[in-house]
Amino acid sequence: MPTTIDNLKNAFAGESQANQKYRAFAKKAKREGFPNLARLFRTTAEAERIHAEGHLSALDGVGTTAANLQVAIDGETYEYTEMYPPMFEQASSEDHKAQRMFGYAVEVEAIHAKLYTMALEAVKQGKDLADVQFYLCPVCGNIEIGKPTEPCKTCGTKPDKFILVS
Repeated sequence: MPTTIDNLKNAFAGESQANQKYRAFAKKAKREGFPNLARLFRTTAEAERIHAEGHLSALDGVGTTAANLQVAIDGETYEYTEMYPPMFEQASSEDHKAQRMFGYAVEVEAIHAKLYTMALEAVKQGKDLADVQFYLCPVCGNIEIGKPTEPCKTCGTKPDKFILVS
């Protein structure tokens, strides 16, 4: 029989996935001309986020910023070193369309880990990151510090397509 901790982990995973799925559904509904249905999906996605955060809190899954950064570094490092490489290889051998995002993830998760490592060094010195702007590639998830002037080094997206994250 699963423990309450097992149940919380499963509930957190399920609610997190529902949040992302409903956000994707909202984008599709909007593109298909259903703005109110899109809003329903976005609202429900936000409700699922609330549930997920409640489960994470019950798991004591949010620590100090330094601890959270280390968890993020460990997670991103696992993804680009262990999780995604075999997924990419398998998708490539099957010529499956998933190879595109798996390939992007291998590269981009390494960048995320590097950014978190830089942030952890600042926190260890009692500092925030310098006044920086983060730009997100909407295709592959690459993050650039400062406004990009060159195409995305991971997927080639034009620099003017990057999204400033506030």
